[in-house]
Amino acid sequence: MTKKREVEDGVVPEESTAKRQKVMDQSSPSLPPVAFENPLLPLASYDDDEDDEDDGTKGHIAEQVINNGEDKEQNGYSSDDEEDEDDGRSQGKRNRAIEIRRDCPYLDTVNRQVLDFDFEKFCSVSLTNLNVYACLVCGKYFQGRGPKSHAYTHSLEAGHHVFINLRTEKVYCLPDGYEVIDPSLDDIIHVLNPRFAQEQVKQLDKSRQWSRALDGSDYLPGTVGLNNIKETDFVNVTIQSLMRVTPLRNFFLIPENYQHNRSPLVHRFGELTRKIWHARNFKGQVSPHEFLQAVMKASKKRFRIGAQSDPVEFMSWLLNTLHTELRSSKKGSSIIHRCFQGELEVVKEMHNRSIAEKRENGEDGEHESHNTGMETSRMPFIMLGLDLPPPPLFTDVMEKNIIPQVPLFNILKKFDGDTVTEVVRPRIARMRYRVTKLPKYLILHMRRFTKNNFFMEKNPTLVNFPVKNLELKDYIPLPAPKENEKLRSKYDLIANIVHDGKPGEGSYRVFVQRKSEELWYEMQDLHVSETLPQMVALSETYMQIYEQHQQ
Repeated sequence: MTKKREVEDGVVPEESTAKRQKVMDQSSPSLPPVAFENPLLPLASYDDDEDDEDDGTKGHIAEQVINNGEDKEQNGYSSDDEEDEDDGRSQGKRNRAIEIRRDCPYLDTVNRQVLDFDFEKFCSVSLTNLNVYACLVCGKYFQGRGPKSHAYTHSLEAGHHVFINLRTEKVYCLPDGYEVIDPSLDDIIHVLNPRFAQEQVKQLDKSRQWSRALDGSDYLPGTVGLNNIKETDFVNVTIQSLMRVTPLRNFFLIPENYQHNRSPLVHRFGELTRKIWHARNFKGQVSPHEFLQAVMKASKKRFRIGAQSDPVEFMSWLLNTLHTELRSSKKGSSIIHRCFQGELEVVKEMHNRSIAEKRENGEDGEHESHNTGMETSRMPFIMLGLDLPPPPLFTDVMEKNIIPQVPLFNILKKFDGDTVTEVVRPRIARMRYRVTKLPKYLILHMRRFTKNNFFMEKNPTLVNFPVKNLELKDYIPLPAPKENEKLRSKYDLIANIVHDGKPGEGSYRVFVQRKSEELWYEMQDLHVSETLPQMVALSETYMQIYEQHQQ
């Protein structure tokens, strides 16, 4: 009677292996036969491989968890050990016994130097991404942990025994199969999936604390180098620039803000943001490999590894795609539009031939006089394109090319509402632009590259711009603010992307400001160095992000 009550309560008396197996057979008639017998762990069942659990074809698992002869609930452990319980699948029920131990003898074999969670979570043998475990001894990825799985085989062949599930973040010892709970593994779990509390996020721009990597090198969270995975510097400079946009960064640091979103691009961008700002990384740089894979898939290989692209095109595509994925409805807003969207008033002046064509189509311009007609419309924008004056055709007396310079305010006149810009496509017209709404973060890009049928040319004109206190109202007309609102037209530079080298080739680097210290850093892939604010303006700027003063 006593034995029966003990079995029902989930406590197995310490008897021989055969008796324990008999008790399990009697108390759990639905338990499948144990395929792997381990005298040290008779209650660990390996009959079903873990990869079967992850694809949900065999249903929900109801567990019995035995911890050194004591009931799991009595020791305060959680009862959701299996991946299938986390997913909430309940097509059928199987019983499984998992032992939990705190005294794993193999924890000293864990090698943090080789751990790298920046790459895609694929098994190194089967190349599947279902139920993948990382070996904490050699850093390789393997599928499953059952007796026929690649992780199990690796544990026997290589003598590596400690594995972490890359999705559930649970650590197991193979081939014994018990789960390991030890506080010394917390740093690995934090590197696998960095977490930020709301209070930590608020303090990021005030923290001046450096972090130290495992190799002894120091790095600044948020100002870490990014690996160039074969001509992907255009992605790196774009990411580093967007990391300076505080509301965007804060939004993606908290996964709960987009946990119900199904876009892989959104989640990969969030993971990359958390890794860049994480203060407990094992190394002082981050590899954007998973993010690049998501970019290649979402852009249908318009942007891909191994092919140089334009950061202006990539920035435009990335912001528009993230907005499309994050908005709740077709006309809904998103964190992208709240940060970057402004509005322009566009006056289009067309010749009478165009008006005749419009009349044939049953359309009319708003205003018509003599041989021309005008249309006025409002259009949103995320970035503004500025036209550079053409470079001189002749050399100076020293037979050297003159590199012209132009103030930013001169090329901003394009948006004063009076300056005419002539366009050829889709039809010949004269355009006038006026800013009617300023965004919180203003993105400007200089049109340096012109392409014809034969080759691409680069305009070497230097743009002189202020690093602080760009006052737009002194140079372009702005709309009057609403009642009880202040006109916010003053901006500070926070990121400046530069192109070096020949058109179509060359490389990109970026200057970014760190708010906590108000220092400037020059970043080119893995290279990060402090620089002077005066040096920021002495380069061929290509794209800039300005932050609006909130006072």
